[in-house]
Amino acid sequence: MTYSSAVAYLYRLQKHGIKLGLETMTALMGRLGMPQTRYRTLHIAGTNGKGSTAAMAAAILQAAGYRVGLYTSPHLVEFRERIRVNGEMIAESQVAQLTEQLQSLCQPDLAPTFFEYTTAMAFQHFAEAGVEVAVLEVGLGGRFDATNVVTPVACAVTTIALDHQDYLGTTLSSIAFEKAGIIKPGVPVVLGRLEAEAWLAIERVAQERQALVLRLDKDFATEGESPVQFSYRGPGVEYDELTCALEGRHQLDNAACALALLGAAVPQGIAVTAEAVREGLREVSWAGRLEVVEHRPTVLLDGAHNPAAARVLADYLASSALSHPSRRVVLVLGMMRDKDHRGFVEPLRGLVDEVVLTEADLPRSATAQELRAALVDLFPFPHVASSISDAMTQARQLAGPDDLVCVTGSLMLVGECKAWLRGCGLSPLRG
Repeated sequence: MTYSSAVAYLYRLQKHGIKLGLETMTALMGRLGMPQTRYRTLHIAGTNGKGSTAAMAAAILQAAGYRVGLYTSPHLVEFRERIRVNGEMIAESQVAQLTEQLQSLCQPDLAPTFFEYTTAMAFQHFAEAGVEVAVLEVGLGGRFDATNVVTPVACAVTTIALDHQDYLGTTLSSIAFEKAGIIKPGVPVVLGRLEAEAWLAIERVAQERQALVLRLDKDFATEGESPVQFSYRGPGVEYDELTCALEGRHQLDNAACALALLGAAVPQGIAVTAEAVREGLREVSWAGRLEVVEHRPTVLLDGAHNPAAARVLADYLASSALSHPSRRVVLVLGMMRDKDHRGFVEPLRGLVDEVVLTEADLPRSATAQELRAALVDLFPFPHVASSISDAMTQARQLAGPDDLVCVTGSLMLVGECKAWLRGCGLSPLRG
């Protein structure tokens, strides 16, 4: 099997959609010899912020000298982005070999989904690569997510907001309950900025499982106005004059969760120095989240796709407007059909000067015309483009050299934009 044929096979599994449950993963892990037990894990759930928190924790651990696995989703441009060891993507040959191995182990009775395949592949690759600590981002929810076959040394829930309601429920408490499913008996859990309804739901689960709870702004906190310079206070530890490479004030909360998560893992033998903390935060990267990829005009990519993430983006744009009062903002917007289109754009509409509506090359994507109809009273005079290439061409024509082009609404759209900017192809199915 070649890499291209392996990825094509994996993408074809997406037609089966999402199946929540642990039976298949549990059986597959048994047939692989339980690779997820050969290293310690940190497990991170949350509606928003979990990927950034995972990236920070992994960067700090690597700076501390650990061999670190990082598993995240979705990828933006290339499948291999999902599975990394010390920052290096899994090799194409490994993807092909592990796909063949998993195919044979699944016969005749197991039929894993795309995400179950990729999760099993990550766990096996980490074991074969001699990883000491794996940092795992939950794919969807937590309780029945494929990653939830691990027993971590510590876990975190970064935020709770309305998203994926078809799978997780329609209230903050129901969504919180699903994400709290990653909490294991006696394993400490770090909680980010949560509404009271979500906090109470998670607290009940933590109490039932006798899990120590560490809560943002109660047990740990950051001080500072931006990631450029801030301090951290946690149980028994203080760090001053920290700098994080990721943009946006919301990254202070994510940095706090990452540092609290690492602190909670200390009793299990995972220790990092102050120097490693500084280096890891200073060098961390997380593509597609408030990522500046071009200048003159500035092109900003942000994979926000729900109202809570839109408010974070709006905060960033408002802060940017204060420092660049004459800069115009051109919004390039594309969203999946099942997202809250109006709730997403409401925080943004007073901060943008021009809007280009577009669509990702995916069946799930809302068409530009569908977005136009849904947002007609919020954006009465938008430009419309049927592809990211046409949208970016229009946006560059609308923007002056000192202006900002912001591409947002979907990680899939952001991935297509990155691929277009690089001049490389991209599979239409990306998970």
